[in-house]
Amino acid sequence: MTPQELFDEIRAYCQENASEVIVKKYEKYFKEGYDAYGLTRELLENKVDEIIKREGVDIELVYQTSPLLLKTGKYEETSFAIVLLNAFSKQFDKTTFLEIGKWFDIGITNWGHTDALCGYFFREFFKRKIISLKDLSPWRKASNKYQRRAVPVAMIEILRAKGDSNGLLEFVDPMMPDPERVVHQGLGWFLREAWKRYPEPVESFLMKWKDSAARLIFQYATEKMSKEERVKFRREKSK
Repeated sequence: MTPQELFDEIRAYCQENASEVIVKKYEKYFKEGYDAYGLTRELLENKVDEIIKREGVDIELVYQTSPLLLKTGKYEETSFAIVLLNAFSKQFDKTTFLEIGKWFDIGITNWGHTDALCGYFFREFFKRKIISLKDLSPWRKASNKYQRRAVPVAMIEILRAKGDSNGLLEFVDPMMPDPERVVHQGLGWFLREAWKRYPEPVESFLMKWKDSAARLIFQYATEKMSKEERVKFRREKSK
């Protein structure tokens, strides 16, 4: 099977199982637009299970097919790339990280796919020490805002694997002035998860930025705090 043949098969499957009802159900969650067929998660995963059992389907074929799926802009076709690659997680190596780094320039254009690939891939990357935090450093200044969002979201997986927060707050510090809403959400999410484990250093970090960073970061970061705790992080009113 060639990459083009696999792509054509996946596209035909999506078209055959399209549902406008499902599209309408989920489009409200994507302010950046939602160009989708309306495939259920079950249908997508069943097709992936069928594909990966075939002789000749391997991680190299997935690497080669993924750009064809990503560049279409169709939500489920990018989802197929993510779920297909995840099926070969035992074979992940540094090449896998480098490959998905290219995906952002090809067709990662929403928070859903960004967060999905972080959850699927980075859990494995960090658990098996395929990459270190240093490998994510260039992503902090990437031109694609979703690649920048991926940095703090991926770091949630480090929090779950590590016993401390050493270096993590320092790593996201240069990202705090980022102008994009989707990055603010990712930063706030990471800081909220970090606060649950290490409240004191996170609160010190938030105090440092409370008068200059986007308020949306604080909205997310302080979500689990009490009302009294959140008061500390209100922005000082200019005199």
